[in-house]
Amino acid sequence: MDLIFFDLDGTLLNDASEITVFTKDTLALLRDNNIAYSVATGRTMLSAQPIMQGHDFDLPQIYSNGVTVWHPETQQLTLDNLLNNVEVSMVVDAAARHAITPFVNAIDLDNQYLIFHPDTQHDIERNLIDRYLSKTPAKLLPLTELAENSRVTNISMIGDQKPIHKIWTQLNQHKNLVAYSGPALEGNNFSWLDIHHSNASKGTAVINMKEHLGASNVIWFGDSTNDLSMLQIADESYAPDNAKDQIKQVVDQVIGNNHEDGIARFLRERFTL
Repeated sequence: MDLIFFDLDGTLLNDASEITVFTKDTLALLRDNNIAYSVATGRTMLSAQPIMQGHDFDLPQIYSNGVTVWHPETQQLTLDNLLNNVEVSMVVDAAARHAITPFVNAIDLDNQYLIFHPDTQHDIERNLIDRYLSKTPAKLLPLTELAENSRVTNISMIGDQKPIHKIWTQLNQHKNLVAYSGPALEGNNFSWLDIHHSNASKGTAVINMKEHLGASNVIWFGDSTNDLSMLQIADESYAPDNAKDQIKQVVDQVIGNNHEDGIARFLRERFTL
């Protein structure tokens, strides 16, 4: 049994963070041919599911780099490798030292998304709230209301490249934390930052799903460093031409660019769809 996993940003999605009509039709062909596929992304379920809706992602879906797994069939959520209070405080303190607003993402016992944050300090942070976060089902709360037993999945930030890079460097020196960063869609002067527990990985979650489904051949598509854990368990690995060099050097094959439906075009050839 083949089991395909897609990263989203820079891989399955185009540069407008969309699944194109051609890719949508390709997913439908996979389904019609009983080829199993799902998603393994660094995005939270909150930000990813609206993009995926209507594209028949029926298998368990991996979010927040393996911290969150959503089971559509049973409507259940599995959480693993959450951030504890000490780790959350460390990240919040690092952000404060560089005048960056941390957005602490948590999920309550009713599977409601909660986003805790202190007062914003920059326009780009306020724009993030006004243009995106306030329009999602997430409940926005002051950081002071974060309870000790909160189920914190990850902490995200956005800001000028220089302070974001300093925070990224500092946090990656801690054994219990891993920080990922990249250029923000808002412009080349800005970067995003996403922090998880270091034990969280897409690879671990995929291993569990592979065993659960009895798959014999895992096929992975990804473009960034948070996909590296997949290389240890994937039987076939592919990267779009726009992937980071570190990824392109270790995959089985580099294929077409994400904004040219590279993954979908490859799949049609690979499975003769």
